[in-house]
Amino acid sequence: MKKLILFFLISTLIITSCENSAKNPELDTTPEKTFNKELAEKYGADEYGMKKYVIAFLKRGPNRNQDSIKKIELQRAHLNNITKLAEDGKLVLAGPFFGKDDLRGLYIFNVESIEEAKKLTETDPAIIEGSLEMELKEWYGSAAVMAINDIHKSISKIEI
Repeated sequence: MKKLILFFLISTLIITSCENSAKNPELDTTPEKTFNKELAEKYGADEYGMKKYVIAFLKRGPNRNQDSIKKIELQRAHLNNITKLAEDGKLVLAGPFFGKDDLRGLYIFNVESIEEAKKLTETDPAIIEGSLEMELKEWYGSAAVMAINDIHKSISKIEI
């Protein structure tokens, strides 16, 4: 009897799920229903919806003994550089890590090579001053990451 009840419950859940998918196309996840060729092309996606990026791990640099005024100025210049790189479409994602560890933050660059990312990191005043260093790695991730900056503009009340 317990097996019959369990079978009935599972069958009901499966039928209900199928009915909901038929009624709501957004719940239908078959590739022919969700693939958007225009978005894939816009974001540079391959057939898996992925693309190559370069990630920069921002680490504590050797020169961190600036006075408080210089630190504030350097941070503002660092943030301005982040904004410029994002506006240029080269920086897809940036943000600090919590805590006081040596690993300070992360960038995801929309570039083809580590060499190109290195040139971009060398425009950062915090790198120039030596308060930060960067370790660069190629990364294969979802091309949807390219949409982050546009979405972020819609949800942030205050700009950096």
